[in-house]
Amino acid sequence: MALKTLRESRRAIIGWTIGICAFTGMYTSFYPQMAANPDLYSEIAMAKYPDSVRKLLGGLENISTGVGFLQAVIYQLFVPLLFVMCAVVLGNKAIAAPEESKTLELTLTLPIDRKRLVLERFAGLATALLTIAVASLLVIAVLGVAVDLDVPFGSLLAAHTGLFLLVLFFGTLALTVGAATGRKALAMAVAGVYAVGGYLAQTLAADVEVMKWLSHLSPFHYYSQGNPLVNGLPVGDYLILLAATAVLLLTAVLAFDRRDVGV
Repeated sequence: MALKTLRESRRAIIGWTIGICAFTGMYTSFYPQMAANPDLYSEIAMAKYPDSVRKLLGGLENISTGVGFLQAVIYQLFVPLLFVMCAVVLGNKAIAAPEESKTLELTLTLPIDRKRLVLERFAGLATALLTIAVASLLVIAVLGVAVDLDVPFGSLLAAHTGLFLLVLFFGTLALTVGAATGRKALAMAVAGVYAVGGYLAQTLAADVEVMKWLSHLSPFHYYSQGNPLVNGLPVGDYLILLAATAVLLLTAVLAFDRRDVGV
């Protein structure tokens, strides 16, 4: 069933892999220009964007360094949100989309337990996201050497591990809402609103008092708080992301097993 899930989503997986790799590759290739004119680009970045926007982009103070560039351009906003969109789309394809298209009913006539079906759909989702994560990591690592980012591969691996765990959480959230309701629009809305709200809560936590405790409810807090590009693998934060994903998966298994899918 996991392989069937991958086959059903192969076009989406290929498309998202190409898109995310092209995006990361294109922006990584801009680094030499910034490294050659660090003062100029730092001044432009600080002058062009208001303080609120700079916070959304990670500050931009060190954008002319390899670590600062990757943090602001790759790991802070654009790639995570693009990858989250990918995860939500693929998570929707696991349960909700085939249920709305009436193809899930045929699958449920097979001699397979409902719990196992959800687990194998999740395995397919995780494999797809891992494939995209590995491909984009290799693009950054190879181009990083070519443009002299001077960021150790271990730091890239730590940051990219967090990125994978973040998107796996949101993909599982979409799968869970789909398993509980069978409605892909609702699954997309819940995951999208939580992603945007969670990102804003984490970004504004330093300046807005009410956001400080709300940020602890955001997956982005555990993704970025440990600054893995500088400090390496934040094991505790990443374990919390894994635990939250496991809770969502358990919820999906129980909800789908008890729900009438119309067969």
